[in-house]
Amino acid sequence: MSEATVQTTTERVLDLLREPPEAPDTSAGYLDLLGPPGKPSLAQSAMESTFLPRIYEKIWRPIGFNVAKGWPFGPDTAAEHALARDWLGLTARPPATVLDVACGPGNITRALAEGVAPDGLVVGLDASETMLAQAVDDARDNTTYVRGDAVDLPFDDGVFDAVCCFGALYLFEDPWTALDGMTRVLKPGGRLIILTSRRPHPLPSARLAGELIRRTTGFTVFGDREVTRALTARGFTGIRRHRYPLMQLVGGRRP
Repeated sequence: MSEATVQTTTERVLDLLREPPEAPDTSAGYLDLLGPPGKPSLAQSAMESTFLPRIYEKIWRPIGFNVAKGWPFGPDTAAEHALARDWLGLTARPPATVLDVACGPGNITRALAEGVAPDGLVVGLDASETMLAQAVDDARDNTTYVRGDAVDLPFDDGVFDAVCCFGALYLFEDPWTALDGMTRVLKPGGRLIILTSRRPHPLPSARLAGELIRRTTGFTVFGDREVTRALTARGFTGIRRHRYPLMQLVGGRRP
């Protein structure tokens, strides 16, 4: 992506912010809205390492996620991306404004951009400098990246047509506050899609094991209907879900 394109997309994303900075920092190729990183959980530390971003897209994510989705019976990465574009209503390539929460190295951001017209915009947001450094190396003309807090989104109310959060909700210290933020930044009628963990067994022992995992690693294993109930409680309609052995894909529309 050229420097002129970076400047243009940065100007567009500044218009989406609640409190645009007076002196935007784009020196690393993305808009940096965070200071020095705080103390991350064990799971977050892996995402902020220098090694994982290099293997994330071609090794870590395809193998780990496909196994969790029941490979070879679950969807592969290409099918997952196509499903995201479909559920978000991007298949007709409208000039949409889309947010990819906790975008990592930009693999989902780029996949969403394939369903957005050239005059649309896909914003990838992540807190990891190493992940974003990888993302900007392969940015598209209709994508831009922001280093920001996924739990306290820096965007104004109702500015996105669609919001995606794949493989990250389980890493947030407060996932329900993060979900509130995703709901807030959606336009009325906007669509949300989430790919996250799933605890297939409702037994008390499974819940106790999930709580132990959360406390020791920062990784939340969501109950089988926990995420769909959260969307219903926030007024989402047309809720749909695909269940996989250890993951779930959940989507809905904001009224």
